[in-house]
Amino acid sequence: MPNIKIFSGSSHQDLSQKIADRLGLELGKVVTKKFSNQETCVEIGESVRGEDVYIVQSGCGEINDNLMELLIMINACKIASASRVTAVIPCFPYARQDKKDKVGSRAPISAKLVANMLSVAGADHIITMDLHASQIQGFFDIPVDNLYAEPAVLKWIRENISEWRNCTIVSPDAGGAKRVTSIADRLNVDFALIHKERKKANEVDRMVLVGDVKDRVAILVDDMADTCGTICHAADKLLSAGATRVYAILTHGIFSGPAISRINNACFEAVVVTNTIPQEDKMKHCSKIQVIDISMILAEAIRRTHNGESVSYLFSHVPL
Repeated sequence: MPNIKIFSGSSHQDLSQKIADRLGLELGKVVTKKFSNQETCVEIGESVRGEDVYIVQSGCGEINDNLMELLIMINACKIASASRVTAVIPCFPYARQDKKDKVGSRAPISAKLVANMLSVAGADHIITMDLHASQIQGFFDIPVDNLYAEPAVLKWIRENISEWRNCTIVSPDAGGAKRVTSIADRLNVDFALIHKERKKANEVDRMVLVGDVKDRVAILVDDMADTCGTICHAADKLLSAGATRVYAILTHGIFSGPAISRINNACFEAVVVTNTIPQEDKMKHCSKIQVIDISMILAEAIRRTHNGESVSYLFSHVPL
């Protein structure tokens, strides 16, 4: 693949390496360091003049540092005369701050701010995965490819849950109903959803199950899990409603704060996440966590974008 360069930020080098290996490329040379006052410094170690540049940086770990590093890398490539700079952001940072609620109307819309920052830094194109709300694509004036983990999730369900034909796909909140109905339709099974009432952020108050899970395997599906309060409450609710086993499948396993201890104490058979966020450390402390590799989806999106091909094939297929 001529005229293409892939650089990795420091947030998820393992994923970047997998993407580069899949494409048969070497990762570009880049040195990121911090000055003693904690300012980020990035040096691109090779020529990018006239190249199609892809920078892989996920919104995880030290989120603010990693976001700033991405912006600096985009700008460094842009002013070094790269022909096009694409930011590959598997987990989009600040995606949950995407609107003003009725309560607390002085809240910021930080996802829009991040979109503006990426554009101003010089990004020409964004590739991301399972945005918290698809409308975030509209915050950008540049093309955004929002890829889906759904095909990889369907493949995992069919291969790893023997009685998947007798399961119910469950959304832990009303917001994820669309995602869940899509998966349920593709598997030709029923779906259910859990309505939750929140008193304040990261704390769940009351849950109501809408749908039937009695004597079935329940598969909770969501785009992300942070402190895991919601999905652990939901799992208890499903067991008490007669589910035989409970799985959770999440695209972005953030797992901050008490998440790991909550999962260990919860009644999950398995908590399945993709590797948009590094999970190696978490897996050491929790045997229930399993990982679906989505590097081939991102790699194929990069290949198709570089060659000017359609990316929509990836919305319903996992590349072989």
